[in-house]
Amino acid sequence: MTYRNLINGELCGTASGRSLPNVNPANFHEVLGYVPQSTAGELEDAVAAAKAAYPSWKHTPAPKRGDLLLKAVAAFDKRKEAIARVLAQEEGKTYREALGEVQKGINVLEFQAGQGRRISGYARESELVRNFAYTKKEPLGVVGLITPWNFPFAIPVWKMGPALVSGNTVVWKPSELTAATAQHIAEVFLEAGFPKGVVNVVHGLGPEVGEALARHPHVRALSFTGSNAVGQKMYRLGAERGIKVQCEMGGKNAIIVLDDADLELAAIATAQGAFGSTGQRCTATSRAIVQESIADAFVQKVLAQMEGIVAGDPLDPKTTMGPQVSEPQLQKVLQYQDVGRSEAQLVRGGGRLTAGALAHGWFSEPTLFDHVAPTARIATEEIFGPVLSVIRVKDFDEGLEVANGTEFGLSSSLYTNDYAKVFQYADRIETGICHVNSPTMGGEAHLPFGGMKSTGIGGREMNEEAIDFYTETKVIYFDYTGMKRTSNVY
Repeated sequence: MTYRNLINGELCGTASGRSLPNVNPANFHEVLGYVPQSTAGELEDAVAAAKAAYPSWKHTPAPKRGDLLLKAVAAFDKRKEAIARVLAQEEGKTYREALGEVQKGINVLEFQAGQGRRISGYARESELVRNFAYTKKEPLGVVGLITPWNFPFAIPVWKMGPALVSGNTVVWKPSELTAATAQHIAEVFLEAGFPKGVVNVVHGLGPEVGEALARHPHVRALSFTGSNAVGQKMYRLGAERGIKVQCEMGGKNAIIVLDDADLELAAIATAQGAFGSTGQRCTATSRAIVQESIADAFVQKVLAQMEGIVAGDPLDPKTTMGPQVSEPQLQKVLQYQDVGRSEAQLVRGGGRLTAGALAHGWFSEPTLFDHVAPTARIATEEIFGPVLSVIRVKDFDEGLEVANGTEFGLSSSLYTNDYAKVFQYADRIETGICHVNSPTMGGEAHLPFGGMKSTGIGGREMNEEAIDFYTETKVIYFDYTGMKRTSNVY
């Protein structure tokens, strides 16, 4: 099939006549469908539709907006297995992982639907007699959303939920690598009964559609998730127009393992974080910072976990690790594996998997490097693949210093039974998400998601804090004295 845009309540193709094949990364001979390369004119139509729909949607009571989101929740729940199957086929994560992602997105959307009955300002006592002062949340207008391929369901949904429930209209550019999942999302919002123009989806490439969306004069906010290079460009484009911009970008997440930790538990968590979803998530564990006295034993336990990894078709129940999403992503991972050979000790992996049917997919070996220097490229640059670097440190303080020694600050984890160190870690670590005795990945719908330093700009996503980005605060002063003011107290 050829996937379609959603513009002004209608599913439609592109006038360009151009499309890209949507290829199964586990078998690149299989084309799943075709992704339209939309034109600037189609993006213009989508923004115009969103702008026209905004006044009516803004004045729709927030609980009614939330009710429509609940209809979308129900529709997603009915087709979640179908969405998970398509997501696994085009992105590469296993079916089980894909189903978990879809459920996470449904949970987030359900929470945001409830925000329709919770959005509020506050009242404060005025310093003037018979005056009432209060605040309220106001939507921004048309918001642009640009989302990545690695979580093609959860990330769009957790952006669309708060944007819509707070009264904005949306123009969304999904990744061209995961257009089938985007098609399901567009169909559900149409099925749920959202008014024409409130939700719009435009497929296409970043330079043609994404950049045009960021530059469009009628787009009043932009929420982006992706690489640092593109996110920083989006932030600059938004700053030039004085609009709100939110960017969730890279990560180089560390798990710190101290000598009093449960090593078995720490090794399992490390392997899950490093090799689950083929390392293709922003919260993946890419660095294991381990106290020297237990490092040898820890490495052996991680190797034992790696023995159980089965690469293959994401829809095969026996598969525990799928392919990289595309050939360029595979080549990037292979290049970093080569870099790692010159920087550290290769313990396992370090190449491409080509046995049998794997030869027809973009499969990378799960790879473990030991004795990695904290400043090595594989320890500081985001790889986005199943590559783990073990960095040995003498004690807890050095471990924290190494963990904080990158430009990124999304997620981290500490494994220890010393609770004094737990609280020191919570105080001193420079990440937006902190785990204790649990893996670096994961987050809950009712809690904020986001990072520090170069990882995040523009506020947190998920939970009630997500509403803050998509709204402005308006302050109202109501003087009911009926008297002429004789002095200016301001």
